[in-house]
Order: sequence, then C-alpha cells, then structure tokens
Amino acid sequence: MGSSVHLGLALLNTAAFVLCVLFLSYVIVVLRPFLRHREVELGDRADFDWHVLIPCLNEETVIVGTVQHLLDTFPEATVWCIDDDSRDHTHELITWLATRHEKVRVVSRRPPEARKGKGDALNDAYRRICAELPEGADRSRVVVGVVDADGRLEQFCPDVIAGPTLFGDPTVGAVQVQVRITEDVDALVGTDLDRLVGSRARTKGDHILVRLQDLEFAGPIAAMQFLRRRTGSVAMGGNGQFTRLTALDDVAREHGTPWHGALLEDFELGLHVLLSGHRTEYCHDTFVAQDGLSKVKPLLRQRTRWSQGNIQCLRYLWGVLNSERISIPGALEIAHYMWVPFSQVFGSVVFPLTTIVMLWYAFHDPQGADQWLLAGAWGLIPLGLLFGVLPHALWGFFYRTHCGTFVTRRGALWMAVANIGYGYLLQICAWRALFRVLKGHTEWHKTARANDRPVAGTPVPTPVPSS
Repeated sequence: MGSSVHLGLALLNTAAFVLCVLFLSYVIVVLRPFLRHREVELGDRADFDWHVLIPCLNEETVIVGTVQHLLDTFPEATVWCIDDDSRDHTHELITWLATRHEKVRVVSRRPPEARKGKGDALNDAYRRICAELPEGADRSRVVVGVVDADGRLEQFCPDVIAGPTLFGDPTVGAVQVQVRITEDVDALVGTDLDRLVGSRARTKGDHILVRLQDLEFAGPIAAMQFLRRRTGSVAMGGNGQFTRLTALDDVAREHGTPWHGALLEDFELGLHVLLSGHRTEYCHDTFVAQDGLSKVKPLLRQRTRWSQGNIQCLRYLWGVLNSERISIPGALEIAHYMWVPFSQVFGSVVFPLTTIVMLWYAFHDPQGADQWLLAGAWGLIPLGLLFGVLPHALWGFFYRTHCGTFVTRRGALWMAVANIGYGYLLQICAWRALFRVLKGHTEWHKTARANDRPVAGTPVPTPVPSS
C-alpha cells in the first residue's frame, strides 16, 4: 500500500513538473519572434476588390456607427450587413443605410434558416457576393473580410494587408490582423498608427477586465501568431479576418460551403484554408478594435464558447497531421493549440493536488514545517514562482513596452499581478466547455454587451445622415 502511494505521489509531481516546463518553454519560444517584429511593406488597396461582411444579431446599438465608419475610412469596400433574424431594430437600420449608400448590401435571414450559427450567416453572404460579381471577374483579386458589428478597422488596414508579403503574395489565401480590445473603439482607431505600434494608444481609461483582454490579444495571442507565421499555421479570428475569394471557393468546392458548424468557425475556416493548399498570414501592423467585456460572467460565457469550438475542431486533427500541405511544425503547433483546453483541465487538477500533498507533508513532518522547509523543500517556492507565476506576470510588463498602450510602470506591475489571476480564471472555461461537449450541448446565445439595451420598448436610434 505504501509503495503504491509513493508511486502515485511521484507520478503527480512528475506530471506537475512536466506541465510547468512545457508551459514555460512555450512562452519562451513565442516571445522571440514577438519581440523581434519588423513592420511589413505597404501595398495598394486599389489592387483588390474588397467586400466586408458584418454578421448582425440584435445590433441596433452599434451597427450604424460600424457601417458609417467603414464607409468613411474604407470607401472602396462593399459592406454586407447580414441580419440573422434580429428581434430589435437592426434590420430597419441596415435597410435604411442601404437606401442611403450604394456600397451597402443587406442579407436578410429568416426562420427556419436563420440563427443556425455565424458560419451559416457568412455562407449566405458568400453566395450573394458570388452572384453579384460580373462574369469573368478575377476572383483572386477579390478579398472578403469579416468584421464584428462593434468593430472598427484601422484606417490603413487595406493598404497594409495588400502588401507584397500578404495579399500581394498569390500563395497567401487568408490574413488575420491584430485585435485590440477597448471600451471606446472610436477613440482607439482615432489614435495615430505610429503611436499605436511604437508607443501609446488610448486604453488607460478602460476597466481592468477589459485591459486584461487587450493584454491577452496584443500580447500572448499576438505572440502565438508570430510563432505560427514561422510554422505555417496562422489561425484566423472571428473579427478582422480577410480571405481571398479563390481560397473560399476552394474550400466550398471540397466541403460545400466555406464556413462550417463549429462554435469556433473562424479557426475552423483557417484549418480548411491551410488544408486546401493556401497559406495563412498574420499582420501585427494594423488592427481591428472591438468592445471588451467588463463583467466576468459574459466573459466566461464567451470563452467557454471558444473553448468548446476548439474541442469541436479536434475532428480535423487527423487530417492536419496527415496533410502534405501543412508542414510538420505547423501540424504540431495546431495539435498543441487543440490540446490547450485539455491541458487546462488537467493542470487545474494536478497543481492543486500537488500543493495539497506538499502542505500535508510539511505539517505532518515530525520535526515541524520549518525543518521540512530547511531540509530542502524550500526550493519548491521559487520553482512554483518560476513556472506558475512568472509566465503570466511577464505579459504585464511587455504590455507596457511592446503592445503600444499607455501604461505607467506602476500600472504595468498591477497588470502583471492581475494577469496571474486572469490566466487561472479562464481555466474555468475549459471545464465548462468539456461538460457541454459531454452533454451534447451545441446551442449558444449571443454574448450581451455592457451597453446593450433590452429589446422590448427600445426606440429606434436616429441615424446620422451622410454628408
């Protein structure tokens, strides 16, 4: 009995140590390309035909501002507003916009086809684009972007992603731009691009939870994308993703439609683009801004959906690992990303159990806990700080120096401490996602924004006429 207990404890300690080493190693690997970033060369937006898709479900509080911003800063683009059976005044607003602007199109979805997921809504717009293009159009010069209803594209975005290393390269099928999170999207996109990339952006007035989301996207998520550029496995996001029409055509030719049914339809699309033989790229030199979530409950709901979508995409893992079109490093990186929810579940069990065992030994040592520490167990404390705290805390300081935001030294220290708790908070989502998968739940409700009003009795906002 005693030997089996010791064996179990040894395995527990080994598992905790291996997880820590793997996590810290991954952080070190992603940091190097992130810190050595160099700006890309600009292209000419006039080289492409731009179509921007905006999926809409009860977006009356934000849709007018988003469409107007696109029309003002991105006048070459055709803006497709996809109303997925909204119950508020979204449809009336986008219809009004379409009557005022020739570059605005409305796609109306009604039951029983409506509300079957974001992917289905995007597929409807894809079919409309294909029907509207003139015969003989060069589909390789058509770029289809996706922007959330609360999103704001940075004004030079089309010129940046038209550059020679992005859509200027015919092998590139899709580009994901940097995502920034804030409570004031208009103020952020109004910030000078040089100030954003090189120094300071307007985020200092945001709620701490919103700033942690911005840190997450501008820091570790961006760093992962830099690593993926090297492995050939850049992932697509749901906001600020741009895809060449020929890449969408190739996916649709093989699978029926470009987008599919996973709750993480953006990541799923990126996998299909890679499997169809196109390259995916990440661009850190332009961005899309979106509203952050200032309350914990909506944030956990959103991240649980993402985690569940990640698990759903496991069905593509065998195809990725056996694909001749995806490099071995790329396939391994994708496999690692798909493993993340399970590593979070595993780690959330292993680490607390290891801590409990260590504490039990400390307080049951015949010579006392102090002697137990002095006998060599004190080394567990710096080891725990190195593996369990430092990787999360580092991003607070990098957020100040490398993420183009306004943070004082004291603020960076506070962000470092808060990010430790934020990282462990998100582990809850992996458990929730796993339970949903085991129970067979695939339905989802839209995450409400902080400034959304109740649908019932909501007056129609007065749109601002175009000049």
